[in-house]
Amino acid sequence: MYASETVSPTAAFYEPDVHLTDITMFWGPASGGVRRYILAKRAYCASHSGLQHSLLVPGATATNTMDGVLSTYTRPALELIGGKGYRFPLRLQPWIDTLKEIRPDVIEAGDPYRLAWAAVRAARELDVPVIGFFHSDLSRMTALRFGSWTREPVRRYIHHLYGHYDWVFAPSQIMAERLRELGLPKVTVQPLGVDTVIFTPERRSMLVRRELGIPAEARVLVYAGRNAIEKNLSTLFETVRRLGAPYHLLLIGPDMPRVADIPMTIVDYVADTEVLAGLLASSDALVHAGDQETFGLVIAEGMAAGLAVIGINSSAVPELVDDSVGALAEPGSIDSFVAAVESVFARDHVALGRAARARVVRHFGWTARFGQMFGKLTQLQRQGVIEERPLELLR
Repeated sequence: MYASETVSPTAAFYEPDVHLTDITMFWGPASGGVRRYILAKRAYCASHSGLQHSLLVPGATATNTMDGVLSTYTRPALELIGGKGYRFPLRLQPWIDTLKEIRPDVIEAGDPYRLAWAAVRAARELDVPVIGFFHSDLSRMTALRFGSWTREPVRRYIHHLYGHYDWVFAPSQIMAERLRELGLPKVTVQPLGVDTVIFTPERRSMLVRRELGIPAEARVLVYAGRNAIEKNLSTLFETVRRLGAPYHLLLIGPDMPRVADIPMTIVDYVADTEVLAGLLASSDALVHAGDQETFGLVIAEGMAAGLAVIGINSSAVPELVDDSVGALAEPGSIDSFVAAVESVFARDHVALGRAARARVVRHFGWTARFGQMFGKLTQLQRQGVIEERPLELLR
């Protein structure tokens, strides 16, 4: 279960005088958790005097909006297949130049690829702190896709990259432990948060289910996210197949596969968080078979919407979910996942959902999360660059 960190009252509501720039390639027309995290951060900054936020992301064109969102177009850049519109820039200098023009007090790199190196180089030239947010466990992701032989080289790469940061935020205890095991001591556990006003059980509506053509008597199991190998959607399909009536699978996300022999409904990517919140709240439980989660933002959002959760006893999921708010299945076992779903509905799944909501409200509101974060950023800003780091960086 999640072990909360102590956040002093002054940290939770502190209004430091700081300009933070986020730079990340995880920003596209169908982006998920990272986009919602950044949008929540921008809203927090907008509501606190003394905070300025700017965002630098790849785009099909170069733009500069009045609210501090900068889209930089560079060639060459790879258009990632299945990457939800993500662009992978190859040249660093345009990004370094833009960061130097923006002149932030702190730079946050949100991915471990080329833009991360641009953030480090620009921060050193500006003499400002640079931090990394460990949104993606790259070594496990590459091992899953390309084989276990990639694990050790990627771990060395992570150590090399994150060793250049002045500080690293990890979204869960287990991710912080993995970074420390790599010899990276300057790590703070910085969980993500949920807008508990938008994600609420009060958005539950049988009209939503009727509009989707879902029978009123169905037990709706909802999954929201990507169709990716690490999400193990086949486990969800086989689980619903074995459970039979009245279970119904609701998939929310782009490029979802349709399986003919199970009752299911597909909703394409939902950009409007209020619509997503309504879909979640109008379901009966959230199912998530992914075993590579660094935090599990959609799990927390489902909990805030009043849903019990059936997840995998792996990665960061057990820090959010236990028997008091749902059930955990063993990795790689469909039998265990089926039994976990049955156990939730054999108990009072509505009461479990209420407990899930209470946990998120208590631990994962954005105000406390960002209060903690900006307290650390202000400390780094006042200290300046913690120590000199070499600049033998990729060009």
